[in-house]
Amino acid sequence: MNKKELLKSYWNELYPETGEAKLEAFLTEFESHPKYSDENESDWYKDAIIYALYVDLFNEDFNGLTDKLDYLQDLGVNCLWLLPILDSPMRDAGFDIKKYDRIRPELLGLTADSTKEDQDKVFSSFLEEAHSRGIRVIFDIAINHSSDQHPWFLEAQKSEDNPYRYYYIWSKDTSLYGDARLLFKGIEDSNWEPLGDWKYFHRFFSFQPDLNYKNPDLLLAMSRNLLYWQKSGIDGFRADAIPYLWKEEGTNCENLPKTHTIVKFFRAILDYVKPGTLLLAEACQKPNEVVKYMGDGDECHAAYHFPLMPMMFKAIAMGDGSPIKQTLSPKVTPVIPENSQWLSFLRVHDELSLELVYVTEEDRKFIHDNYCHKPEWDFRVGEGVSARLSELMQRDERKIALAYSLMLTLTGTPVVYYGDEFGKWNDENYYTEQIKLTGKDDTRFLVRGRIDWEKLQENLKDENNFHSRVFELVSNMLNTRKDEKVFGRGETDFIQMETSVGGKTEKVLAYTRKFEGEELLVINNLSSEPMSIKNPFPNKDLMLLFPQGFSVDDSSNSLQFEPYGFVWLRVI
Repeated sequence: MNKKELLKSYWNELYPETGEAKLEAFLTEFESHPKYSDENESDWYKDAIIYALYVDLFNEDFNGLTDKLDYLQDLGVNCLWLLPILDSPMRDAGFDIKKYDRIRPELLGLTADSTKEDQDKVFSSFLEEAHSRGIRVIFDIAINHSSDQHPWFLEAQKSEDNPYRYYYIWSKDTSLYGDARLLFKGIEDSNWEPLGDWKYFHRFFSFQPDLNYKNPDLLLAMSRNLLYWQKSGIDGFRADAIPYLWKEEGTNCENLPKTHTIVKFFRAILDYVKPGTLLLAEACQKPNEVVKYMGDGDECHAAYHFPLMPMMFKAIAMGDGSPIKQTLSPKVTPVIPENSQWLSFLRVHDELSLELVYVTEEDRKFIHDNYCHKPEWDFRVGEGVSARLSELMQRDERKIALAYSLMLTLTGTPVVYYGDEFGKWNDENYYTEQIKLTGKDDTRFLVRGRIDWEKLQENLKDENNFHSRVFELVSNMLNTRKDEKVFGRGETDFIQMETSVGGKTEKVLAYTRKFEGEELLVINNLSSEPMSIKNPFPNKDLMLLFPQGFSVDDSSNSLQFEPYGFVWLRVI
């Protein structure tokens, strides 16, 4: 089935009584977009090391970010994930989008009255500089909701018969969609917000009304936005809050079949213009639900492995690799399509999430008890911990490096959160500032904050400084990782380890990564104690790739690990 017929089939599934006239008009317009085809580059995301940042918090604006592209290239990064850059009142760090086709002018070094041509010139220059260094660029787009300052919503609230009214969901009966869970427990008390005689539906903050994909005009409007940015040269999109797009009464309004149809529609138009334009699912769900957002290779290219993240933290706190093995077993993590990919991460702009969709009550309590070191780090009444990686690991660079070893070598494409490469701490000042600005006590503001580059450069010059020690470790690990295709594409096989005196142990997590005849061995000591381990491949040659707290006892051919030590080895 060609792309046009495919789009028509999705359209008729979503809007069986609408007819195809609006779609035909869109397709005529769609045909004018230039087409790009480089199938050799279509799965580039499998070999990426992604670095997530806020442009303004990282270095003020795109000019400042451009100045730091050499820093990022030297760090080993080859893809930037720009956290929200689109025009916004900034009540939710930019996830409340005011205009989908405009970047916040201050990020471009422009004034509020600047034109779209001015925007295109600055942004295109940045993309050209990034691409010249082999760095791709993706950005966030919240497709489930907009800001209440979006022109669509401003029009929608004017009257019940306004053409934009149906871009959102209105009701006087707040029992509608009553089975939809409250996502921001402790922050919002309802999914309905009153406005005059009516109420509008929202799953997140009350100033973020949900968009109504039962309206075909909304689907086409969002498609035009994606095409606009694709034409600008962007390499992909992180689709925020993707499980909630379609709502049906009598359901929990999550992961509904027509949500997947919408995603297929978006994927088809992006693939038609430029295959490999990444569509990344932000689906905070169990793996057996998340894999559905990759479809049969016809929905999102990739998705975050949310359950793996807390299990890495649990494994380190327990000194036992069992939670990781269980999470990556086929019982929990299904096989994904060949052209799809998991993204692994330790920290992002959100909390260390402990939602029950992928942890148990027991897991939640254990992780929260072991990592919520201060009461103010608590998020959503025990459902998460708002703290940066260095704080969670109590500023112990050994544990930070161990966590990175797990994240960089276990599965999929890794995501580095800005500042974590040098052990950035929680930002109390930024937290206080944002509470005053937004009126919301959102503890996730602790994990954001600005980089003071002048101070950082001083810290990095001092080899005894904590930030310098972390940076040296992480940058070396990233640069080792980027040259090994097997880490992004290979199979993972766990190995049962034995101590040098005999007996199996779960304190050491070991596994091989295999791809196209290449084999790597990774061994991680999750324990706070030294460990002496039998060599699992005594009859093979092992070449050192990256050691930390590791040595070999030649007399016994045993492997020696300091507390939280690890090693990456090539099997010859």
